[in-house]
Amino acid sequence: MELSNEDIQQILPHRYPFLLIDRILELTVNEKVIGVKNVTVNEPFFQGHFPGKPIMPGVLILEAMAQAGGILAYKSNPEAAGKLIYFLGIDKVKFRKMVLPGDQLILHLSVLRLGHKFWKMQGKAFVGENLVAEAELSAAISQDKAASNGEEV
Repeated sequence: MELSNEDIQQILPHRYPFLLIDRILELTVNEKVIGVKNVTVNEPFFQGHFPGKPIMPGVLILEAMAQAGGILAYKSNPEAAGKLIYFLGIDKVKFRKMVLPGDQLILHLSVLRLGHKFWKMQGKAFVGENLVAEAELSAAISQDKAASNGEEV
């Protein structure tokens, strides 16, 4: 299953400048998701990280992984419709290479453990064939309803 940016915005409450997924290339319910983040020189974080030497902050690579994982959890659990998915924890983080303007970040997440409300996933981020970051991420489906029509959440 592929998802466009418009499809993603129907699922995630995030909006510019914090929506960090451009497309979903592949999604297998309860198993895995592959997402894309096109990293452009116009990203607002490059102004301060770092002037003259722009590098995508590692924490934003992890956030992009978490957003892709949230899409997988949402699409895998019918009870998640209209609810928020919260990022709970992160383990075994490793940053391997820098992500620079012009790179295309490919995010692979696979389910390690899933439950009715709690998820644990293995995330790997690539630029081309190069592994740039990896981590284990945990998330939970909340009882809270997500805001609609682009309202702040």
